[in-house]
Amino acid sequence: EDPSSSSSTQNSGAPELPGFYYDPEKNRYFRLLPGHNNHNPLTKDSIQHKAMECKRLRLLEEEEKQNQKTTRAGLNSSVLLQKRQLGSLSPTSYCRLVHELKVNCMQRKKIEIHSPDSSVAGTNNFKIIVADVACERIFTVNDVEHGGCKYGIINLSGLGKESLTVEMYDNLYFTNRKVNSVCWASLTHPDSHLCLMGIAETPGCASLLPASLFSSTNPGDRPGMLCSFKISTAWSCAWCLNPQADNCFSTGLTRRVLVTNVVTGHRQTFGTSSDVLAQQFATQTPVLYNGCRSGEIFSIDVRQRNRKGQSWKAIRLFHGSAVTSIHLMEAEHYLMAADMAGKIKLWDLRTAKCVKQYEGHYNEYALLPLHVNEEEGLVIAVGQDCYTRIWSLQDTHLLRTIPSPHPSSKDAIPSVVFSSRLGGSRGVPGLLMAVKQDLYHFSYN
Repeated sequence: EDPSSSSSTQNSGAPELPGFYYDPEKNRYFRLLPGHNNHNPLTKDSIQHKAMECKRLRLLEEEEKQNQKTTRAGLNSSVLLQKRQLGSLSPTSYCRLVHELKVNCMQRKKIEIHSPDSSVAGTNNFKIIVADVACERIFTVNDVEHGGCKYGIINLSGLGKESLTVEMYDNLYFTNRKVNSVCWASLTHPDSHLCLMGIAETPGCASLLPASLFSSTNPGDRPGMLCSFKISTAWSCAWCLNPQADNCFSTGLTRRVLVTNVVTGHRQTFGTSSDVLAQQFATQTPVLYNGCRSGEIFSIDVRQRNRKGQSWKAIRLFHGSAVTSIHLMEAEHYLMAADMAGKIKLWDLRTAKCVKQYEGHYNEYALLPLHVNEEEGLVIAVGQDCYTRIWSLQDTHLLRTIPSPHPSSKDAIPSVVFSSRLGGSRGVPGLLMAVKQDLYHFSYN
């Protein structure tokens, strides 16, 4: 049963009456009409929230007792090993199924966040966490009480120890800017900078910050901000790693795409018919993929000049709802996209057709990211209902649904990072989850 679905009040067999809610615990009906039950008002939202909270607590209790059911019937480590030894499983299938077992056995542990500044750790709610390519550091965006956001970097080197502690470094110079999108940028060396897109007041603001701003070294030795400029409301950003568009990052704006070279200052503008909510550059070619509020996904070759009356859109795909996240697969023949209707689809870019669909994701209006780990063959997404779901990349099977440690709410949607090397090349595999002021680690057994 999908935890995000509202529980039916008629499961007990009581007939449904318009304007009334049947409570199976009290075995009676309650009015839902305005003007009644003023001391204890009942609405469909409150009933659904109560049912979801009961389900969340039940699932948390099952996880603590390690009562997770196997993802597939008859799947366990001994059976897999036996099939592997008999030659009925290929090495690839064996590794994929072993990862499924490990994902199903992950246990939640809370991480202690240490900081040189005691006022930094555990004082503000996490909004976004984004790992660098090596998964050695995590950039964090935290909401602050008086509005806006503040930024920090968490060093994950402590995850390999039994204590499960991490170091968090904050920067107090860049605050009070609401952030819609973040990506790591490789300017002077891999993951040397950070692209931030968001709303300063009106208009919006795009900033490229050196990661060295967030360190324990002498503040006087820190370099200044590399670039910052005013733009219309920014929804997304992406950094290009292809040498033919070196030192370039893109910004998804309201009805246009802006590609900026941070060294020369040269900018290219591509007009669109809709807001660009998701972006990613290909690495083999200087091609930028964009997902729009209209549901359209299209690609741009940034080497071409944008001329009036010229069609510059290459590949075009269409979702039925606003596209919130896109992920280009390593071979760059497939692209995965998620939308505001909760649909997650895998597209074949050569035929422009949907080849797979991953069921169970829940979204209505939020900009929620999509995480794909091809090495382990996993797809991970956090729904608007605050449940983290993990699917098999190969056959779209829903492997696990993880409830949030905190009650579900709009301001408590978890942000996650998954890697087989959290903390670097010798790191530990697992899932990191940031929710409210807490950071959790779901480690492989």
